[in-house]
Amino acid sequence: MRHLNKGRKFGRKRGPRALFRAALVSNLIRHGKITTTEARAKEIRPLVERLVSYGKRQNVAALRMLMQKLPKEVAYKLYHEVAPRYARRAGGYTRIVKRARARQHDAARMAVIEFV
Repeated sequence: MRHLNKGRKFGRKRGPRALFRAALVSNLIRHGKITTTEARAKEIRPLVERLVSYGKRQNVAALRMLMQKLPKEVAYKLYHEVAPRYARRAGGYTRIVKRARARQHDAARMAVIEFV
């Protein structure tokens, strides 16, 4: 039984899995929209929304926290461009749109995750 075991493993150990999620998050912030599998999109959504909430604070502590978790240019983009767009929004900064076609080689369900 998987009581209190949240999250997906993606066939990776803990360290590579953390780097994998961080890369997905930074690509989403950098490009504004990425196409990936549904499982990956659902996994990074809470991470991205938490980071946007940090950025909405607009203080030095929030920027430093973002810089701990993201590469410098991505943290600056999130802090200066993305987060101010959602200053009046209470949450729900991302949208997951499921694609009709599955991925060709393994039939994985695909989705687009983007900022609202």
